[in-house]
Amino acid sequence: MKTKLVLTVILTSFLFLYGCSDNDDTTEESELISQSTFSSKISNEGKGSSVTSQAFPQAKQEVIETFEAIAQSIIDGDMDLLISFHAYGPKFTEFKDGALRNGGEANEAYERTVFGSVTEVVRFDANDLQVAVYYGNVANVTFHSDFRLRFGEGTEPVIINNQITLLFVKTKGKWKIVHEHHSPLL
Repeated sequence: MKTKLVLTVILTSFLFLYGCSDNDDTTEESELISQSTFSSKISNEGKGSSVTSQAFPQAKQEVIETFEAIAQSIIDGDMDLLISFHAYGPKFTEFKDGALRNGGEANEAYERTVFGSVTEVVRFDANDLQVAVYYGNVANVTFHSDFRLRFGEGTEPVIINNQITLLFVKTKGKWKIVHEHHSPLL
């Protein structure tokens, strides 16, 4: 009986040690494969075969249509519709006018206050518009704003010339803004 117990302990120890050494080899092999795959992705990105060079034309058209609907909501003074194009939550961020980053609550309050006070949109041009879609569900929209907004009857329009970046994510079939960045165009 004692011999069986000793033999069982020895065999168990042998299997344990052998099993551990196999796992170490597998882990090293997995790491090498991961490093090789990562290196391959990096070299392919330089060759233009990565997601950064894929077009996603249907998604791009959807983003452009969403951007046009955002502009129309501002022209129409429909603040609830404007706000509905945002995915407010803990990940939403905005940079504006060199100030510190703010979140969704501050962005919504600002947009309702400013765009809600517009009495006339004289011009709402997005010059040098570029839409870049990644993975079919993330889009970066950049442009130079040439906005002329009137705040009150008979007032001169306020000119807004900014560099603007809007980051969109497609969620539940709709494109939503998750980040905004506004800087004065010099």
